[in-house]
Amino acid sequence: MLNFELQNPTKILFGKGQIATIAKEIPANARVLMTYGGGSIKTNGVYEQVIEALKGHEVVEFSGIEPNPTYETLMKAVEIIRTEKLDYVLAVGGGSVIDGTKFIVAAVDFEGEPWDILAKSIRTTKAMPFGTVLTLPATGSEMNSGAVVTRVATQEKLSMGGPGLFPKFSVLDPEVIKSIPERQLRNGIVDAYTHVLEQYMTYPANAWLQDRFAESILQTLIEVAPKILADPSNYEAAANFMWSCTMALNGLIQKGVPTDWATHMIGHELTALYNIDHAMTLAIIFPNLYRNRFDNKKEKLAQYGERVWNITEGTTEEKAHAAIERTVAWLHELGVKTRLSEYTSDYAHTGEFIEKRFTERGWKGLGERRDITPEVVKEIVEMSY
Repeated sequence: MLNFELQNPTKILFGKGQIATIAKEIPANARVLMTYGGGSIKTNGVYEQVIEALKGHEVVEFSGIEPNPTYETLMKAVEIIRTEKLDYVLAVGGGSVIDGTKFIVAAVDFEGEPWDILAKSIRTTKAMPFGTVLTLPATGSEMNSGAVVTRVATQEKLSMGGPGLFPKFSVLDPEVIKSIPERQLRNGIVDAYTHVLEQYMTYPANAWLQDRFAESILQTLIEVAPKILADPSNYEAAANFMWSCTMALNGLIQKGVPTDWATHMIGHELTALYNIDHAMTLAIIFPNLYRNRFDNKKEKLAQYGERVWNITEGTTEEKAHAAIERTVAWLHELGVKTRLSEYTSDYAHTGEFIEKRFTERGWKGLGERRDITPEVVKEIVEMSY
Protein backbone atom coordinates (compact mmCIF):
# COMPACT_ATOMS: atom_id res chain seq x y z
CA MET A 1 0.00 0.00 0.00
CA LEU A 2 1.26 3.48 -0.87
CA ASN A 3 1.70 6.29 1.68
CA PHE A 4 -1.22 8.71 1.86
CA GLU A 5 -2.92 11.58 3.66
CA LEU A 6 -6.69 11.66 4.14
CA GLN A 7 -8.74 14.66 5.20
CA ASN A 8 -12.30 15.41 4.14
CA PRO A 9 -13.93 18.32 6.00
CA THR A 10 -17.32 18.21 4.25
CA LYS A 11 -20.28 17.62 6.54
CA ILE A 12 -22.91 15.33 5.03
CA LEU A 13 -26.61 15.75 5.86
CA PHE A 14 -28.23 12.62 4.44
CA GLY A 15 -31.87 11.61 4.20
CA LYS A 16 -35.45 12.81 3.91
CA GLY A 17 -36.18 16.36 4.98
CA GLN A 18 -32.55 17.36 5.37
CA ILE A 19 -32.84 20.41 3.12
CA ALA A 20 -34.46 22.26 6.02
CA THR A 21 -31.27 21.84 8.06
CA ILE A 22 -29.21 24.20 5.88
CA ALA A 23 -30.57 27.05 8.01
CA LYS A 24 -28.27 25.82 10.78
CA GLU A 25 -25.24 25.44 8.49
CA ILE A 26 -25.07 28.91 6.90
CA PRO A 27 -24.06 31.83 9.17
CA ALA A 28 -27.06 33.90 10.19
CA ASN A 29 -25.66 37.14 8.76
CA ALA A 30 -24.47 35.64 5.46
CA ARG A 31 -25.52 37.23 2.18
CA VAL A 32 -26.03 34.28 -0.12
CA LEU A 33 -25.68 33.65 -3.84
CA MET A 34 -27.85 30.67 -4.74
CA THR A 35 -26.61 28.94 -7.90
CA TYR A 36 -28.59 26.46 -9.96
CA GLY A 37 -29.06 25.19 -13.49
CA GLY A 38 -31.92 25.18 -15.93
CA GLY A 39 -34.73 25.48 -13.42
CA SER A 40 -35.75 21.88 -12.75
CA ILE A 41 -35.52 22.64 -9.04
CA LYS A 42 -38.62 24.79 -9.49
CA THR A 43 -40.67 21.84 -10.69
CA ASN A 44 -39.55 19.14 -8.24
CA GLY A 45 -40.11 20.99 -4.96
CA VAL A 46 -36.45 21.56 -4.14
CA TYR A 47 -36.53 25.31 -4.83
CA GLU A 48 -39.34 25.93 -2.38
CA GLN A 49 -37.62 23.89 0.32
CA VAL A 50 -34.36 25.79 -0.12
CA ILE A 51 -36.02 29.22 -0.12
CA GLU A 52 -37.91 28.29 3.04
CA ALA A 53 -34.68 27.18 4.71
CA LEU A 54 -32.96 30.43 3.71
CA LYS A 55 -35.61 32.69 5.30
CA GLY A 56 -33.85 35.46 7.14
CA HIS A 57 -30.94 35.59 4.69
CA GLU A 58 -30.50 38.00 1.84
CA VAL A 59 -30.47 35.74 -1.23
CA VAL A 60 -29.43 36.57 -4.79
CA GLU A 61 -30.23 33.88 -7.37
CA PHE A 62 -28.01 32.91 -10.29
CA SER A 63 -29.50 30.38 -12.70
CA GLY A 64 -28.45 28.96 -16.04
CA ILE A 65 -25.32 26.99 -15.17
CA GLU A 66 -25.01 24.50 -18.02
CA PRO A 67 -24.68 20.69 -17.86
CA ASN A 68 -21.02 21.29 -18.74
CA PRO A 69 -20.47 24.56 -16.85
CA THR A 70 -18.82 27.21 -18.97
CA TYR A 71 -16.26 29.78 -17.98
CA GLU A 72 -18.24 32.42 -19.82
CA THR A 73 -21.40 31.84 -17.74
CA LEU A 74 -19.59 31.39 -14.44
CA MET A 75 -17.73 34.68 -14.75
CA LYS A 76 -21.11 36.45 -14.73
CA ALA A 77 -21.74 34.99 -11.27
CA VAL A 78 -18.28 36.09 -10.14
CA GLU A 79 -19.11 39.67 -11.11
CA ILE A 80 -22.42 39.52 -9.22
CA ILE A 81 -20.64 38.42 -6.04
CA ARG A 82 -18.10 41.21 -6.39
CA THR A 83 -20.72 43.87 -7.15
CA GLU A 84 -23.24 42.80 -4.52
CA LYS A 85 -20.54 41.99 -1.95
CA LEU A 86 -21.97 38.57 -1.19
CA ASP A 87 -20.13 36.28 1.19
CA TYR A 88 -21.60 32.76 0.89
CA VAL A 89 -22.65 30.54 -2.01
CA LEU A 90 -25.19 27.72 -2.01
CA ALA A 91 -25.10 25.38 -5.00
CA VAL A 92 -28.41 23.65 -5.65
CA GLY A 93 -28.05 21.06 -8.38
CA GLY A 94 -25.96 18.21 -9.71
CA GLY A 95 -22.27 17.92 -10.34
CA SER A 96 -22.18 20.59 -13.02
CA VAL A 97 -23.75 23.23 -10.78
CA ILE A 98 -21.45 22.25 -7.93
CA ASP A 99 -18.36 22.19 -10.18
CA GLY A 100 -19.31 25.58 -11.57
CA THR A 101 -19.78 26.93 -8.07
CA LYS A 102 -16.30 25.74 -7.11
CA PHE A 103 -14.87 27.81 -9.94
CA ILE A 104 -16.96 30.80 -8.87
CA VAL A 105 -15.75 30.73 -5.25
CA ALA A 106 -12.15 30.25 -6.38
CA ALA A 107 -12.27 33.04 -8.96
CA VAL A 108 -13.85 35.80 -6.85
CA ASP A 109 -10.64 36.82 -5.09
CA PHE A 110 -8.17 35.38 -7.58
CA GLU A 111 -5.55 37.88 -8.68
CA GLY A 112 -5.13 37.71 -12.42
CA GLU A 113 -6.99 35.90 -15.20
CA PRO A 114 -9.32 33.35 -13.54
CA TRP A 115 -9.00 30.89 -16.45
CA ASP A 116 -5.39 30.45 -15.36
CA ILE A 117 -6.70 28.48 -12.37
CA LEU A 118 -7.50 25.74 -14.88
CA ALA A 119 -5.05 26.41 -17.70
CA LYS A 120 -2.06 26.62 -15.35
CA SER A 121 -3.31 24.03 -12.82
CA ILE A 122 -3.23 26.46 -9.90
CA ARG A 123 -4.39 24.75 -6.72
CA THR A 124 -7.03 26.60 -4.73
CA THR A 125 -6.08 26.67 -1.06
CA LYS A 126 -8.57 29.34 0.01
CA ALA A 127 -11.96 30.30 -1.42
CA MET A 128 -15.34 31.71 -0.48
CA PRO A 129 -17.34 29.33 1.75
CA PHE A 130 -20.07 27.35 0.04
CA GLY A 131 -22.47 24.51 0.64
CA THR A 132 -24.46 22.26 -1.67
CA VAL A 133 -27.88 20.70 -2.04
CA LEU A 134 -27.39 17.71 -4.33
CA THR A 135 -30.18 17.08 -6.83
CA LEU A 136 -28.46 14.65 -9.23
CA PRO A 137 -26.08 11.94 -7.96
CA ALA A 138 -23.17 11.25 -10.31
CA THR A 139 -19.95 13.18 -9.93
CA GLY A 140 -19.22 13.07 -6.20
CA SER A 141 -18.48 16.80 -6.37
CA GLU A 142 -20.61 17.29 -3.25
CA MET A 143 -17.88 15.70 -1.10
CA ASN A 144 -14.62 16.38 -2.91
CA SER A 145 -12.43 19.31 -3.89
CA GLY A 146 -12.31 18.85 -7.67
CA ALA A 147 -14.17 20.47 -10.54
CA VAL A 148 -14.21 20.60 -14.33
CA VAL A 149 -15.05 23.70 -16.39
CA THR A 150 -15.44 24.24 -20.15
CA ARG A 151 -14.36 27.31 -22.10
CA VAL A 152 -16.54 27.68 -25.18
CA ALA A 153 -14.21 30.08 -26.96
CA THR A 154 -11.36 27.56 -27.11
CA GLN A 155 -13.33 24.28 -26.95
CA GLU A 156 -11.41 23.24 -23.83
CA LYS A 157 -12.60 21.32 -20.79
CA LEU A 158 -10.10 21.40 -17.93
CA SER A 159 -10.01 20.38 -14.29
CA MET A 160 -9.15 22.25 -11.10
CA GLY A 161 -8.90 21.46 -7.43
CA GLY A 162 -7.37 22.15 -4.05
CA PRO A 163 -8.21 21.96 -0.35
CA GLY A 164 -10.10 25.25 -0.48
CA LEU A 165 -12.79 23.69 -2.66
CA PHE A 166 -14.39 21.23 -0.26
CA PRO A 167 -18.01 22.20 0.43
CA LYS A 168 -18.65 23.18 4.04
CA PHE A 169 -21.70 20.91 3.97
CA SER A 170 -23.75 18.93 1.48
CA VAL A 171 -27.39 17.90 1.73
CA LEU A 172 -28.17 14.49 0.19
CA ASP A 173 -31.92 13.81 0.12
CA PRO A 174 -32.65 10.67 -1.93
CA GLU A 175 -36.23 11.81 -2.50
CA VAL A 176 -35.01 14.23 -5.20
CA ILE A 177 -34.17 11.25 -7.43
CA LYS A 178 -37.80 10.42 -8.22
CA SER A 179 -38.02 13.44 -10.53
CA ILE A 180 -34.76 12.80 -12.43
CA PRO A 181 -35.11 11.78 -16.12
CA GLU A 182 -33.90 8.31 -17.08
CA ARG A 183 -31.06 9.68 -19.22
CA GLN A 184 -29.58 11.54 -16.27
CA LEU A 185 -29.96 8.55 -13.97
CA ARG A 186 -28.14 6.42 -16.53
CA ASN A 187 -25.40 9.04 -16.75
CA GLY A 188 -25.06 9.05 -12.98
CA ILE A 189 -24.67 5.28 -12.81
CA VAL A 190 -21.98 5.22 -15.50
CA ASP A 191 -20.17 8.26 -14.14
CA ALA A 192 -19.91 6.84 -10.63
CA TYR A 193 -18.93 3.40 -11.92
CA THR A 194 -16.12 4.87 -14.00
CA HIS A 195 -14.93 7.00 -11.09
CA VAL A 196 -14.34 3.79 -9.16
CA LEU A 197 -12.59 2.13 -12.09
CA GLU A 198 -10.21 5.08 -12.46
CA GLN A 199 -9.02 4.50 -8.90
CA TYR A 200 -9.11 0.69 -9.00
CA MET A 201 -8.17 -0.56 -12.47
CA THR A 202 -4.43 0.00 -12.30
CA TYR A 203 -2.03 -2.57 -10.81
CA PRO A 204 -2.01 -4.47 -7.50
CA ALA A 205 -0.68 -2.38 -4.60
CA ASN A 206 -1.52 -4.78 -1.74
CA ALA A 207 -4.20 -2.35 -0.59
CA TRP A 208 -6.65 -5.09 0.34
CA LEU A 209 -9.23 -2.95 2.12
CA GLN A 210 -9.19 -0.25 -0.56
CA ASP A 211 -9.82 -2.87 -3.23
CA ARG A 212 -12.76 -4.24 -1.25
CA PHE A 213 -14.17 -0.74 -0.78
CA ALA A 214 -13.99 -0.14 -4.53
CA GLU A 215 -15.46 -3.53 -5.42
CA SER A 216 -18.35 -3.05 -3.01
CA ILE A 217 -19.31 0.25 -4.66
CA LEU A 218 -19.18 -1.38 -8.10
CA GLN A 219 -21.32 -4.29 -6.90
CA THR A 220 -23.84 -1.91 -5.33
CA LEU A 221 -24.12 0.14 -8.52
CA ILE A 222 -24.68 -3.02 -10.56
CA GLU A 223 -27.37 -4.15 -8.13
CA VAL A 224 -29.11 -0.81 -7.86
CA ALA A 225 -28.97 0.24 -11.54
CA PRO A 226 -31.98 -1.72 -12.84
CA LYS A 227 -34.01 -0.87 -9.73
CA ILE A 228 -33.44 2.86 -9.93
CA LEU A 229 -34.03 2.97 -13.69
CA ALA A 230 -37.27 1.00 -13.31
CA ASP A 231 -38.57 3.02 -10.35
CA PRO A 232 -36.79 6.24 -9.31
CA SER A 233 -39.29 6.63 -6.46
CA ASN A 234 -37.90 3.51 -4.73
CA TYR A 235 -36.40 5.29 -1.71
CA GLU A 236 -34.06 2.50 -0.62
CA ALA A 237 -32.68 2.08 -4.13
CA ALA A 238 -32.34 5.85 -4.43
CA ALA A 239 -30.55 6.12 -1.10
CA ASN A 240 -28.02 3.43 -2.00
CA PHE A 241 -27.51 4.91 -5.45
CA MET A 242 -26.92 8.40 -4.08
CA TRP A 243 -24.47 7.28 -1.40
CA SER A 244 -22.57 5.08 -3.87
CA CYS A 245 -22.06 8.06 -6.16
CA THR A 246 -20.72 10.13 -3.29
CA MET A 247 -18.44 7.39 -1.98
CA ALA A 248 -17.08 6.75 -5.46
CA LEU A 249 -15.22 10.07 -5.47
CA ASN A 250 -14.89 11.52 -1.98
CA GLY A 251 -11.20 10.64 -1.68
CA LEU A 252 -11.48 7.47 0.35
CA ILE A 253 -10.95 4.71 -2.20
CA GLN A 254 -8.01 6.42 -3.92
CA LYS A 255 -5.83 6.43 -0.81
CA GLY A 256 -2.92 4.00 -0.75
CA VAL A 257 -3.35 2.98 -4.39
CA PRO A 258 -2.20 4.22 -7.82
CA THR A 259 -4.86 5.95 -9.92
CA ASP A 260 -5.34 6.39 -13.66
CA TRP A 261 -7.73 9.21 -14.81
CA ALA A 262 -6.65 9.04 -18.47
CA THR A 263 -10.19 8.00 -19.44
CA HIS A 264 -11.53 11.22 -17.95
CA MET A 265 -8.92 13.41 -19.62
CA ILE A 266 -9.71 11.92 -23.02
CA GLY A 267 -13.44 11.95 -22.36
CA HIS A 268 -13.37 15.65 -21.51
CA GLU A 269 -12.11 16.33 -25.02
CA LEU A 270 -15.03 14.45 -26.56
CA THR A 271 -17.47 16.51 -24.52
CA ALA A 272 -15.75 19.77 -25.50
CA LEU A 273 -15.70 18.79 -29.19
CA TYR A 274 -19.10 17.15 -29.61
CA ASN A 275 -21.09 18.05 -26.48
CA ILE A 276 -21.53 14.35 -25.68
CA ASP A 277 -22.72 13.70 -22.12
CA HIS A 278 -19.69 13.32 -19.87
CA ALA A 279 -20.60 9.84 -18.63
CA MET A 280 -21.12 8.60 -22.18
CA THR A 281 -17.63 9.74 -23.19
CA LEU A 282 -16.25 7.59 -20.39
CA ALA A 283 -18.18 4.57 -21.64
CA ILE A 284 -16.74 5.19 -25.11
CA ILE A 285 -13.14 5.35 -23.93
CA PHE A 286 -12.44 3.10 -20.96
CA PRO A 287 -13.04 -0.31 -22.59
CA ASN A 288 -10.53 0.48 -25.33
CA LEU A 289 -8.08 2.07 -22.94
CA TYR A 290 -8.11 -1.24 -21.02
CA ARG A 291 -7.65 -3.20 -24.25
CA ASN A 292 -4.76 -0.95 -25.28
CA ARG A 293 -3.04 -1.08 -21.89
CA PHE A 294 -4.01 -4.70 -21.28
CA ASP A 295 -0.59 -5.98 -20.18
CA ASN A 296 -0.39 -3.26 -17.52
CA LYS A 297 -3.88 -3.85 -16.15
CA LYS A 298 -4.55 -7.55 -16.62
CA GLU A 299 -3.96 -8.53 -12.97
CA LYS A 300 -6.53 -6.04 -11.70
CA LEU A 301 -8.87 -6.76 -14.59
CA ALA A 302 -8.82 -10.44 -13.69
CA GLN A 303 -9.40 -9.65 -10.00
CA TYR A 304 -12.28 -7.39 -10.97
CA GLY A 305 -13.73 -10.13 -13.14
CA GLU A 306 -13.55 -12.65 -10.31
CA ARG A 307 -14.85 -10.48 -7.49
CA VAL A 308 -17.39 -8.30 -9.26
CA TRP A 309 -18.62 -10.44 -12.17
CA ASN A 310 -17.91 -13.91 -10.74
CA ILE A 311 -15.66 -14.86 -13.67
CA THR A 312 -13.68 -17.74 -12.18
CA GLU A 313 -12.57 -19.90 -15.10
CA GLY A 314 -9.55 -19.44 -17.34
CA THR A 315 -6.11 -17.89 -17.15
CA THR A 316 -5.43 -14.41 -15.83
CA GLU A 317 -5.50 -13.11 -19.40
CA GLU A 318 -8.75 -14.89 -20.22
CA LYS A 319 -10.49 -13.64 -17.10
CA ALA A 320 -9.21 -10.12 -17.77
CA HIS A 321 -10.53 -10.11 -21.35
CA ALA A 322 -13.84 -11.55 -20.17
CA ALA A 323 -14.13 -8.81 -17.54
CA ILE A 324 -13.85 -6.10 -20.19
CA GLU A 325 -16.44 -7.75 -22.40
CA ARG A 326 -18.85 -8.34 -19.50
CA THR A 327 -18.61 -4.69 -18.50
CA VAL A 328 -19.36 -3.54 -22.05
CA ALA A 329 -22.31 -5.94 -22.18
CA TRP A 330 -23.61 -4.44 -18.91
CA LEU A 331 -23.36 -0.94 -20.37
CA HIS A 332 -25.37 -2.11 -23.36
CA GLU A 333 -27.94 -3.64 -21.01
CA LEU A 334 -28.34 -0.18 -19.47
CA GLY A 335 -28.90 1.30 -22.92
CA VAL A 336 -25.47 2.93 -23.13
CA LYS A 337 -23.75 3.23 -26.52
CA THR A 338 -20.01 2.60 -26.41
CA ARG A 339 -18.69 3.78 -29.81
CA LEU A 340 -17.94 7.38 -30.80
CA SER A 341 -19.54 6.79 -34.19
CA GLU A 342 -22.86 6.18 -32.43
CA TYR A 343 -22.83 9.79 -31.20
CA THR A 344 -21.39 11.71 -34.15
CA SER A 345 -20.56 11.18 -37.79
CA ASP A 346 -17.79 13.79 -37.63
CA TYR A 347 -15.20 11.60 -35.92
CA ALA A 348 -12.64 10.78 -38.61
CA HIS A 349 -9.83 13.00 -37.29
CA THR A 350 -10.70 13.03 -33.60
CA GLY A 351 -7.76 10.91 -32.49
CA GLU A 352 -5.32 13.06 -34.40
CA PHE A 353 -6.84 16.27 -33.00
CA ILE A 354 -6.71 15.09 -29.37
CA GLU A 355 -3.14 13.83 -29.83
CA LYS A 356 -2.12 17.29 -31.01
CA ARG A 357 -3.93 19.01 -28.17
CA PHE A 358 -2.36 16.80 -25.50
CA THR A 359 1.09 17.33 -27.05
CA GLU A 360 0.62 21.10 -26.98
CA ARG A 361 -0.38 20.96 -23.31
CA GLY A 362 2.65 18.86 -22.42
CA TRP A 363 0.52 15.90 -21.32
CA LYS A 364 3.16 13.40 -22.35
CA GLY A 365 2.55 10.59 -19.89
CA LEU A 366 -0.92 9.85 -18.48
CA GLY A 367 -2.20 6.88 -16.51
CA GLU A 368 -0.90 5.12 -13.42
CA ARG A 369 2.40 4.27 -15.15
CA ARG A 370 2.67 7.57 -17.03
CA ASP A 371 2.99 5.62 -20.26
CA ILE A 372 -0.14 6.83 -22.06
CA THR A 373 1.54 9.24 -24.45
CA PRO A 374 -0.31 11.48 -26.92
CA GLU A 375 0.41 8.81 -29.55
CA VAL A 376 -1.22 6.15 -27.37
CA VAL A 377 -4.18 8.48 -26.75
CA LYS A 378 -4.65 8.67 -30.53
CA GLU A 379 -4.64 4.85 -30.70
CA ILE A 380 -7.23 4.56 -27.93
CA VAL A 381 -9.54 7.15 -29.50
CA GLU A 382 -9.28 5.52 -32.91
CA MET A 383 -10.04 2.12 -31.36
CA SER A 384 -13.21 3.76 -29.97
CA TYR A 385 -14.62 4.92 -33.32
